[in-house]
Amino acid sequence: MSQLFGYSLDRKKSKGSAKGPSFVHKDNDDAAQPIAAGGHFGQYVDLGDSANKSSDVDLIGRYRAMSLHPEADAAINDIVNEAIAGDLDDHPVDIELSNLKVSDAIKTRIREEFDNVLSLLDFDRKAYDIFRRWYIDGRLFYHKMINPDNPKEGITELRYIDPRKIKKVIEYDKPKDRISPADPQVNVLIPKAVEYYIYAPKGLRGYENNGIKIAPDAVAFAHSGQLDMQRNCVLSHLHKAIKALNQLRMIEDSLVIYRLSRAPERRIFYIDVGNLPKQKAEQYLREVMSRYRNKLVYNADTGEIRDDKKFMSMLEDFWLPRREGGRGTEITTLPGGQNLGELEDVKYFQKKLYRSLNVPESRLESDSSFNVGRSAEITRDEVKFQKFVVRLRKKFGDLFNDLLKTQLILKGVFTPEEWEDVKEHIQYDFVADNYFAELKEQEIMNARMALLEQMDPYVGKYFSLEYMRRQILKQPDALFKDIDKDMAQEIKDGKVIDPMQMQQMEVEQMAMSLQPPEPEPVDPQQQAMDQYAQQGIDPADRKKGDF
Repeated sequence: MSQLFGYSLDRKKSKGSAKGPSFVHKDNDDAAQPIAAGGHFGQYVDLGDSANKSSDVDLIGRYRAMSLHPEADAAINDIVNEAIAGDLDDHPVDIELSNLKVSDAIKTRIREEFDNVLSLLDFDRKAYDIFRRWYIDGRLFYHKMINPDNPKEGITELRYIDPRKIKKVIEYDKPKDRISPADPQVNVLIPKAVEYYIYAPKGLRGYENNGIKIAPDAVAFAHSGQLDMQRNCVLSHLHKAIKALNQLRMIEDSLVIYRLSRAPERRIFYIDVGNLPKQKAEQYLREVMSRYRNKLVYNADTGEIRDDKKFMSMLEDFWLPRREGGRGTEITTLPGGQNLGELEDVKYFQKKLYRSLNVPESRLESDSSFNVGRSAEITRDEVKFQKFVVRLRKKFGDLFNDLLKTQLILKGVFTPEEWEDVKEHIQYDFVADNYFAELKEQEIMNARMALLEQMDPYVGKYFSLEYMRRQILKQPDALFKDIDKDMAQEIKDGKVIDPMQMQQMEVEQMAMSLQPPEPEPVDPQQQAMDQYAQQGIDPADRKKGDF
């Protein structure tokens, strides 16, 4: 196989210039189309419309055209706004490593490299645009540029690739002999497969394209997860809304045409032509029509009024001849449409479009108020919409996995085999910018605190303190360590009392409360006098010697 462009993680050496060559120009904000030059290869790959009725290029073009429709754009904005949130203090997304069983030093390295990935993507500033582009196109490609002379530096730059110019190809080796022994464990023939990307600067269309073979490790790829089972083609989440959007467009266009044609009131002229022949009758009818031509015409550009009789209002007037024996010449009016204000059909297809995009119908109404209340008032559609957004975030995380894998392997944190074991335990926490979500979190925290208060007497007997914090309070790993660090610092500064010392003081106080009180010292003389008093003897008589 020929040499692939780009760096591969399983190669020992990488050839290239010190600056890191790229097959695509740097993405510019002025929508300048990059043009790349490179080698050619003599291999036939069908990239056009002969194999598929609608190629990837046509589908992406259709998806982008759909996003320009006002209703579709509003629905897409709702989805992207729910998926990507953040403020000046928080990143739109953070990495969660509580389920990863590695040392703290490794977790720190992973967090540092994840921050580098976000910096390469400029995710704090372009998160909305990146997610919207991924949602509309259904796929996202980036070229991972590295320094060939020092790959341990990791990714140095990320450049966006137009999905209409790149395609992933899997090349299988055909067996030399049709009758060949099969693997006894698998019991099938498994030909060797080579994966690579094909990049064509002029677009992937037809057989005449010349492309560049790109190593799979040099390209970051994330798709929507929606596949056409018949053609094995990646689809966008907008694909299921194509029919609904086309129906909405046709209804809106037909409504406009109907209103334009039925809005004016038309005059109907019944002209009595008597017994005139056909030609004479038509001539007489044209003479009458010429009398009602528009005599004066106002020129809005110059402000002049000129006499121009060549214009006649044909839209509002109908001229019909009437033979002798009729009611003579008559002028009547044809009323306009009476149901021009009905928009039920348009509203129905608008709701159908929103349902096809998994957006609640209530968000379509502009006059719907934002009710501030308990989270129990959230509609079922909003709950379903939130779950749909969570699934989108989960799938979008494949982009972070791809970039983070390259960073960690190049810098020697993990080997490719180790990454396959740990990647399933890495999660991504997106910031939620939703008041309903905040109310829900408050109610959940109140319920957790109430449960914690009930279970607190059993800590140390049936439950451990770490179990209470992780399972009841659901504190993630990063928050768990931050709280411990802050508490230790506050105890050291004397702002709070050490819980262990406080508990020891409470135990000592309880022990002292259970001990009997010490007897008070008694005066012997006073004790003797008390005994005399109990016997009815006056101490004064006792003193005189009467007893």
